[in-house]
Amino acid sequence: MHYPRFSALLAPTLLSLAMFTGATQAAAPLRPPQGYFAPVDKFKTGDKSEGCDAMPTPYTGSLQFRSKYEGSDKARATLNVESEKAFRESTADITKIERGTSKRVMQFMRDGRPEQLECTLSWLTAWAQADALMSKDFNHTGKSMRKWALGSMASAYIRLKFSDSHPLATHQQQAQLIEAWFSKMADQVVSDWDNLPLDQTNNHSYWAAWSVMATSIATDRRDLFDWAVKEFKVGASQVDADGYLPNELKRQQRALAYHNYALPPLAMIASFAQVNGVDLRQENNGALKRLGDRVLSGVKDPDEFEQKNGKEQDMTDLKEDMKFAWLEPFCSLYTCSPEVLAKKHKMQPFKTFRLGGDLTRVYDPANEKGKGS
Repeated sequence: MHYPRFSALLAPTLLSLAMFTGATQAAAPLRPPQGYFAPVDKFKTGDKSEGCDAMPTPYTGSLQFRSKYEGSDKARATLNVESEKAFRESTADITKIERGTSKRVMQFMRDGRPEQLECTLSWLTAWAQADALMSKDFNHTGKSMRKWALGSMASAYIRLKFSDSHPLATHQQQAQLIEAWFSKMADQVVSDWDNLPLDQTNNHSYWAAWSVMATSIATDRRDLFDWAVKEFKVGASQVDADGYLPNELKRQQRALAYHNYALPPLAMIASFAQVNGVDLRQENNGALKRLGDRVLSGVKDPDEFEQKNGKEQDMTDLKEDMKFAWLEPFCSLYTCSPEVLAKKHKMQPFKTFRLGGDLTRVYDPANEKGKGS
């Protein structure tokens, strides 16, 4: 039996319900992968804490730094020892807050000592209040330092913000200051790296996008999230049919190392996008998987890269297990082979400050082995 009047009355109700549901979904707060919700392991008290190191001076100067490849040719593959030393000295405070934030967040998530949390938040708050790292006077190395630092700090901070232990609940004023600073810095990073010509878009752009993705989650800003996704798609479009990145092949003897270096930010962005309903795995016919497989194959047989660009590959960087931290998000996105999983388990735990600390605790806690930081 048909009731036209009843259907006509019901239709607007169903429409508004659908619109409400759609609006609710669109407004769902951004979130990180599930491992970031982990509670603090235990809350210790007593006097065994290492205390709080002297805070690095908030860096408010010009972001004009010498490059460690100064004087190198277009390949940017030959290290200049003198300029690297100058670079390390001039950026020491920035590196100290990056590493210190990551280290103390890891310690706090393990030990739960309030002074570890307070130390981290006091450092970040002081840098936020000083408007650090916001100089408009920068060169390529300077804007690179800005996005690396933002990615390091924001991705470590996410562990505090989303932990089921709610450590920031009693530090709301500091949290607001820190997040406002991250947000402002992310806007500058977008300005620094947006819409570059394709021949200038390389691993730096992917790391910039990672820092913006981490900040989008820390501050719940959908516009930043969308920009990071856009940049991922540009990166994925650069991966050729054989899994090579043409702009990284130009790095001569360091081509394989730089292909590997391109993977952590791309894998992290895809992992964060996935949990927020954006599946990037199939972008450019599975570009991320193709790139990961090419690097793993190249590590086994570097001659593949030598045949491709004519240069014997420098494997120095690739002897460090930490350089393969991208395997954690990568193997959460794809089904890794038993051989790759065995390699990953042998190298764990992966701890890298540029990705916010202990990725094994986040992505594969069963294999964290309980090691300290």
